[in-house]
Amino acid sequence: MDLQASEFDRLLFFEHARKTAEATYNTNPLDADNLTRWGGALLELSQFQSFPDSKKMIQDAISKLEEALLVDPKKHETLWCLGNAHTSYAFLTPDQEEAKDPGNELYKKSLEVADKAPQLHEEIHNRDRAQQALGTSGPSTSSGTKSAKKKTSSDLKYDIFGWVILAVGIVAWVGFAKSQMPPPPPPAR
Repeated sequence: MDLQASEFDRLLFFEHARKTAEATYNTNPLDADNLTRWGGALLELSQFQSFPDSKKMIQDAISKLEEALLVDPKKHETLWCLGNAHTSYAFLTPDQEEAKDPGNELYKKSLEVADKAPQLHEEIHNRDRAQQALGTSGPSTSSGTKSAKKKTSSDLKYDIFGWVILAVGIVAWVGFAKSQMPPPPPPAR
């Protein structure tokens, strides 16, 4: 894994956050804030993993976030992070029909904001299929070529996750802003 210094620092930060949250969970399993931090750290760390490991780590993040919602069902930060986790998982799901859960409103809104999501989804899985084909049946290549392909794939993954998180954040922010508006004044008599 060829990481730049800032990416490596980010990896270390979220790994530390994950370990801290895990230790805190052992002493207080009903801390919704801690469970949300743990789920968020897992979601961030999933970006540094291989394709199957990334999906597994996102599933673990979803589990922690759902556990946090059992403790505090109205925790906005947890709901927002859970939406990001489901969206990220959907991007890693090869079957588009399975990826688009009709009951997940946040996911549908993020697709509206990021209108290129279906094309990016297809591109991710085409590249994954191509890499699998090269890895299993293709001739061995030089390490420089493999490194360049990994970096391109990694860059695309970061770009997609970044846009998805931005889109979901905008949707969540607008929804939160609308929910916080004061009621209209009573009509004048």
